[in-house]
Amino acid sequence: MEPSYAELQRSGELSRRADAAVSALADCRCCPHECGVDRLSGETGFCGVGRHALVASYGPHFGEEPPLVGRRGSGTIFFAGCNMRCDYCQNHDISQERRGHAVDGRGLADIMLRVQDMGCHNVNLVSPSHVVPQLLEALDLAAADGLRLPLVYNSGGYDSLAALGLLDGVVDIYMPDAKYDDDAVARSFSNVKDYPGTMRSALKEMHRQVGDLRTEDGIAVRGMVIRHLVLPEGLAGSEGVLRFIADELSRDSYVNIMDQYRPEWKVLLSPQGKHRPLARRISGDEYRQALQAARSLGLHRLAR
Repeated sequence: MEPSYAELQRSGELSRRADAAVSALADCRCCPHECGVDRLSGETGFCGVGRHALVASYGPHFGEEPPLVGRRGSGTIFFAGCNMRCDYCQNHDISQERRGHAVDGRGLADIMLRVQDMGCHNVNLVSPSHVVPQLLEALDLAAADGLRLPLVYNSGGYDSLAALGLLDGVVDIYMPDAKYDDDAVARSFSNVKDYPGTMRSALKEMHRQVGDLRTEDGIAVRGMVIRHLVLPEGLAGSEGVLRFIADELSRDSYVNIMDQYRPEWKVLLSPQGKHRPLARRISGDEYRQALQAARSLGLHRLAR
Protein backbone atom coordinates (compact mmCIF):
# COMPACT_ATOMS: atom_id res chain seq x y z
CA MET A 1 0.00 0.00 0.00
CA GLU A 2 1.45 3.35 -1.06
CA PRO A 3 1.85 5.91 1.75
CA SER A 4 -0.44 8.92 1.78
CA TYR A 5 2.27 11.46 0.99
CA ALA A 6 3.55 9.79 -2.22
CA GLU A 7 0.98 11.34 -4.56
CA LEU A 8 1.36 14.77 -2.97
CA GLN A 9 5.10 14.57 -3.55
CA ARG A 10 4.70 13.59 -7.21
CA SER A 11 2.23 16.42 -7.85
CA GLY A 12 4.44 19.05 -6.22
CA GLU A 13 1.85 19.79 -3.53
CA LEU A 14 4.09 18.50 -0.75
CA SER A 15 6.84 20.89 -1.82
CA ARG A 16 4.40 23.81 -1.93
CA ARG A 17 3.14 23.05 1.57
CA ALA A 18 6.68 22.70 2.88
CA ASP A 19 7.77 26.04 1.41
CA ALA A 20 4.74 27.83 2.87
CA ALA A 21 5.17 26.22 6.28
CA VAL A 22 8.90 27.01 6.49
CA SER A 23 8.29 30.62 5.44
CA ALA A 24 5.70 30.93 8.22
CA LEU A 25 8.41 30.16 10.79
CA ALA A 26 9.28 33.86 10.52
CA ASP A 27 6.15 34.48 12.63
CA CYS A 28 5.76 31.07 14.19
CA ARG A 29 2.23 29.90 14.94
CA CYS A 30 3.04 26.25 14.35
CA CYS A 31 1.27 25.05 17.47
CA PRO A 32 -1.47 26.32 19.82
CA HIS A 33 1.00 28.56 21.70
CA GLU A 34 1.24 30.83 18.62
CA CYS A 35 4.43 32.41 19.97
CA GLY A 36 4.96 34.66 16.95
CA VAL A 37 8.77 34.46 17.16
CA ASP A 38 11.06 34.51 14.11
CA ARG A 39 12.46 31.00 14.15
CA LEU A 40 14.08 31.51 10.74
CA SER A 41 16.50 33.97 12.35
CA GLY A 42 17.11 31.75 15.38
CA GLU A 43 14.53 33.07 17.83
CA THR A 44 12.80 30.48 19.96
CA GLY A 45 9.44 30.35 21.71
CA PHE A 46 7.84 27.92 24.11
CA CYS A 47 9.35 24.82 22.46
CA GLY A 48 12.91 26.19 22.55
CA VAL A 49 13.66 25.09 18.96
CA GLY A 50 14.69 27.43 16.15
CA ARG A 51 15.00 26.98 12.39
CA HIS A 52 16.14 23.36 12.40
CA ALA A 53 14.65 20.35 14.16
CA LEU A 54 16.65 18.76 16.96
CA VAL A 55 16.94 14.96 16.79
CA ALA A 56 17.75 13.11 19.99
CA SER A 57 17.87 9.58 18.56
CA TYR A 58 16.40 7.31 15.91
CA GLY A 59 16.09 3.64 15.06
CA PRO A 60 13.89 0.54 15.48
CA HIS A 61 11.75 0.67 18.62
CA PHE A 62 9.93 -2.34 20.05
CA GLY A 63 8.09 -0.68 22.93
CA GLU A 64 5.25 0.78 20.88
CA GLU A 65 1.82 -0.76 20.31
CA PRO A 66 1.87 -4.18 18.56
CA PRO A 67 0.39 -2.97 15.21
CA LEU A 68 3.25 -0.49 14.91
CA VAL A 69 6.05 -2.77 16.06
CA GLY A 70 5.34 -5.97 14.14
CA ARG A 71 8.45 -8.07 13.71
CA ARG A 72 10.89 -5.37 12.61
CA GLY A 73 10.10 -2.49 14.93
CA SER A 74 8.70 0.99 14.60
CA GLY A 75 11.19 3.43 13.09
CA THR A 76 11.12 6.10 15.76
CA ILE A 77 12.70 9.53 15.37
CA PHE A 78 12.76 11.29 18.74
CA PHE A 79 12.68 15.08 18.46
CA ALA A 80 14.10 17.25 21.21
CA GLY A 81 12.02 20.11 22.51
CA CYS A 82 8.27 19.97 23.04
CA ASN A 83 5.22 22.20 23.05
CA MET A 84 4.21 20.84 26.47
CA ARG A 85 6.14 20.92 29.75
CA CYS A 86 4.84 18.01 31.77
CA ASP A 87 6.19 18.10 35.32
CA TYR A 88 6.38 14.29 35.32
CA CYS A 89 7.91 13.80 31.85
CA GLN A 90 9.90 10.57 31.63
CA ASN A 91 11.94 12.03 28.74
CA HIS A 92 12.58 15.45 30.27
CA ASP A 93 16.21 15.44 29.14
CA ILE A 94 14.95 15.39 25.56
CA SER A 95 11.73 17.35 25.83
CA GLN A 96 12.73 20.14 28.21
CA GLU A 97 16.50 20.12 28.32
CA ARG A 98 16.49 19.68 24.52
CA ARG A 99 19.36 17.24 24.30
CA GLY A 100 19.64 16.57 20.59
CA HIS A 101 21.51 17.67 17.50
CA ALA A 102 20.26 20.10 14.88
CA VAL A 103 19.53 18.64 11.44
CA ASP A 104 18.53 20.51 8.31
CA GLY A 105 15.95 19.20 5.83
CA ARG A 106 18.46 17.05 3.98
CA GLY A 107 19.77 15.57 7.19
CA LEU A 108 16.31 14.71 8.46
CA ALA A 109 15.37 13.21 5.11
CA ASP A 110 18.46 10.99 5.29
CA ILE A 111 17.43 9.82 8.77
CA MET A 112 13.99 8.84 7.43
CA LEU A 113 15.65 6.87 4.65
CA ARG A 114 18.03 5.17 7.10
CA VAL A 115 15.07 4.05 9.19
CA GLN A 116 13.58 2.51 6.04
CA ASP A 117 16.89 0.79 5.27
CA MET A 118 16.84 -0.68 8.81
CA GLY A 119 13.70 -2.60 7.82
CA CYS A 120 11.26 -0.79 10.11
CA HIS A 121 7.53 -0.94 9.40
CA ASN A 122 7.01 2.83 9.56
CA VAL A 123 8.59 6.21 10.24
CA ASN A 124 7.40 7.19 13.72
CA LEU A 125 7.80 10.92 14.46
CA VAL A 126 7.88 11.34 18.25
CA SER A 127 6.96 14.78 19.65
CA PRO A 128 6.62 16.47 16.25
CA SER A 129 4.08 19.24 16.97
CA HIS A 130 6.67 22.04 17.07
CA VAL A 131 8.56 20.94 13.93
CA VAL A 132 5.79 20.36 11.37
CA PRO A 133 7.38 22.71 8.78
CA GLN A 134 10.73 20.97 9.10
CA LEU A 135 9.05 17.57 8.74
CA LEU A 136 7.30 18.58 5.53
CA GLU A 137 10.55 19.96 4.14
CA ALA A 138 12.40 16.72 4.90
CA LEU A 139 9.59 14.42 3.80
CA ASP A 140 9.48 16.00 0.35
CA LEU A 141 13.18 15.23 -0.10
CA ALA A 142 12.93 11.73 1.36
CA ALA A 143 9.91 10.76 -0.77
CA ALA A 144 11.71 11.97 -3.89
CA ASP A 145 14.58 9.65 -2.94
CA GLY A 146 12.38 6.59 -2.43
CA LEU A 147 10.83 6.75 1.05
CA ARG A 148 7.73 4.55 1.01
CA LEU A 149 7.00 3.77 4.65
CA PRO A 150 3.77 4.85 6.39
CA LEU A 151 4.21 8.04 8.39
CA VAL A 152 3.24 8.02 12.09
CA TYR A 153 2.56 11.35 13.83
CA ASN A 154 3.13 10.63 17.53
CA SER A 155 2.13 13.74 19.49
CA GLY A 156 0.98 14.90 22.90
CA GLY A 157 -2.38 15.84 21.41
CA TYR A 158 -1.70 19.57 21.73
CA ASP A 159 -1.82 20.30 18.01
CA SER A 160 -3.18 23.23 16.02
CA LEU A 161 -5.81 22.76 13.34
CA ALA A 162 -3.66 24.83 10.95
CA ALA A 163 -0.73 22.45 11.33
CA LEU A 164 -2.99 19.43 10.96
CA GLY A 165 -4.37 20.96 7.77
CA LEU A 166 -0.86 20.95 6.34
CA LEU A 167 -0.62 17.25 7.25
CA ASP A 168 -3.91 16.27 5.59
CA GLY A 169 -3.05 13.60 3.03
CA VAL A 170 0.50 13.41 4.41
CA VAL A 171 0.16 11.42 7.65
CA ASP A 172 -0.95 7.79 7.47
CA ILE A 173 -1.26 7.07 11.20
CA TYR A 174 -1.98 9.58 13.93
CA MET A 175 -0.95 8.53 17.43
CA PRO A 176 -1.94 11.32 19.81
CA ASP A 177 -2.12 11.38 23.57
CA ALA A 178 -5.44 12.27 25.16
CA LYS A 179 -3.99 13.39 28.47
CA TYR A 180 -6.52 15.41 30.44
CA ASP A 181 -10.21 16.17 30.81
CA ASP A 182 -9.65 19.22 33.01
CA ASP A 183 -8.04 22.49 31.93
CA ALA A 184 -6.83 23.46 35.40
CA VAL A 185 -5.03 20.14 35.84
CA ALA A 186 -3.40 20.49 32.41
CA ARG A 187 -2.24 24.02 33.22
CA SER A 188 -0.85 22.94 36.58
CA PHE A 189 1.03 19.83 35.51
CA SER A 190 1.77 20.33 31.79
CA ASN A 191 1.90 24.14 31.54
CA VAL A 192 -0.50 24.48 28.61
CA LYS A 193 -3.74 26.38 28.27
CA ASP A 194 -7.06 24.90 27.11
CA TYR A 195 -5.63 21.42 26.66
CA PRO A 196 -8.98 19.56 26.73
CA GLY A 197 -10.60 21.74 24.06
CA THR A 198 -7.50 21.87 21.88
CA MET A 199 -6.95 18.11 22.16
CA ARG A 200 -10.56 17.31 21.31
CA SER A 201 -10.55 19.54 18.22
CA ALA A 202 -7.23 18.07 17.11
CA LEU A 203 -8.32 14.45 17.57
CA LYS A 204 -11.55 15.09 15.68
CA GLU A 205 -9.55 16.47 12.77
CA MET A 206 -7.09 13.58 12.88
CA HIS A 207 -9.97 11.12 12.83
CA ARG A 208 -11.60 12.96 9.93
CA GLN A 209 -8.39 12.59 7.96
CA VAL A 210 -7.54 8.94 8.59
CA GLY A 211 -10.42 7.23 10.43
CA ASP A 212 -10.11 4.23 12.72
CA LEU A 213 -7.00 2.08 12.71
CA ARG A 214 -6.65 -0.34 9.79
CA THR A 215 -4.07 -3.10 9.58
CA GLU A 216 -2.71 -5.48 6.96
CA ASP A 217 -1.28 -8.76 8.24
CA GLY A 218 -1.41 -7.26 11.73
CA ILE A 219 0.61 -4.15 10.81
CA ALA A 220 -0.91 -0.67 11.00
CA VAL A 221 -1.26 1.03 7.61
CA ARG A 222 -3.70 3.88 8.28
CA GLY A 223 -5.87 5.36 11.03
CA MET A 224 -5.53 6.39 14.66
CA VAL A 225 -3.97 4.96 17.80
CA ILE A 226 -4.98 6.96 20.88
CA ARG A 227 -3.02 6.86 24.12
CA HIS A 228 -4.31 7.74 27.56
CA LEU A 229 -2.05 7.69 30.62
CA VAL A 230 -3.90 7.01 33.87
CA LEU A 231 -2.69 9.33 36.65
CA PRO A 232 -3.01 8.97 40.43
CA GLU A 233 -6.04 10.42 42.20
CA GLY A 234 -8.03 10.57 38.96
CA LEU A 235 -6.08 13.64 37.80
CA ALA A 236 -6.23 12.64 34.12
CA GLY A 237 -10.04 12.56 34.21
CA SER A 238 -9.96 9.17 32.51
CA GLU A 239 -13.71 8.62 32.30
CA GLY A 240 -14.29 12.00 30.66
CA VAL A 241 -11.48 11.45 28.16
CA LEU A 242 -12.73 7.98 27.27
CA ARG A 243 -16.31 9.23 26.96
CA PHE A 244 -15.13 11.83 24.44
CA ILE A 245 -13.38 9.14 22.39
CA ALA A 246 -16.41 6.84 22.43
CA ASP A 247 -19.07 9.47 21.82
CA GLU A 248 -17.34 11.97 19.54
CA LEU A 249 -14.76 9.91 17.65
CA SER A 250 -15.66 6.22 17.38
CA ARG A 251 -16.32 3.23 19.57
CA ASP A 252 -14.04 1.38 17.16
CA SER A 253 -11.12 3.58 18.18
CA TYR A 254 -7.92 1.72 19.00
CA VAL A 255 -7.06 2.95 22.51
CA ASN A 256 -4.04 2.23 24.68
CA ILE A 257 -4.94 2.88 28.32
CA MET A 258 -1.51 3.04 29.92
CA ASP A 259 -0.58 2.08 33.47
CA GLN A 260 3.12 2.99 33.43
CA TYR A 261 2.95 6.34 35.21
CA ARG A 262 5.78 6.83 37.66
CA PRO A 263 6.98 9.95 39.50
CA GLU A 264 9.69 11.68 37.47
CA TRP A 265 11.37 15.03 36.85
CA LYS A 266 9.85 17.91 38.84
CA VAL A 267 7.61 15.58 40.84
CA LEU A 268 10.74 13.98 42.29
CA LEU A 269 12.43 17.34 42.79
CA SER A 270 9.46 18.74 44.74
CA PRO A 271 7.13 15.90 45.77
CA GLN A 272 5.11 18.07 48.15
CA GLY A 273 2.69 20.91 47.44
CA LYS A 274 0.93 20.67 44.10
CA HIS A 275 2.93 17.54 43.18
CA ARG A 276 1.86 15.56 46.23
CA PRO A 277 -0.90 13.60 44.37
CA LEU A 278 1.60 12.63 41.67
CA ALA A 279 4.28 11.39 44.03
CA ARG A 280 3.23 7.74 43.71
CA ARG A 281 2.44 5.19 41.04
CA ILE A 282 -1.19 4.41 40.25
CA SER A 283 -2.87 1.55 42.06
CA GLY A 284 -4.27 -1.57 40.47
CA ASP A 285 -7.77 -0.39 41.32
CA GLU A 286 -7.23 2.96 39.58
CA TYR A 287 -6.13 1.21 36.42
CA ARG A 288 -8.97 -1.32 36.51
CA GLN A 289 -11.48 1.49 36.94
CA ALA A 290 -10.18 3.13 33.76
CA LEU A 291 -10.43 -0.13 31.83
CA GLN A 292 -13.92 -0.73 33.14
CA ALA A 293 -14.98 2.78 32.13
CA ALA A 294 -13.68 2.20 28.60
CA ARG A 295 -15.55 -1.09 28.21
CA SER A 296 -18.77 0.33 29.67
CA LEU A 297 -18.60 3.11 27.05
CA GLY A 298 -18.32 0.56 24.25
CA LEU A 299 -14.62 0.92 23.53
CA HIS A 300 -13.55 -2.58 22.59
CA ARG A 301 -10.25 -2.19 20.73
CA LEU A 302 -8.01 -1.77 23.74
CA ALA A 303 -4.28 -2.32 23.27
CA ARG A 304 -2.80 -5.35 24.97
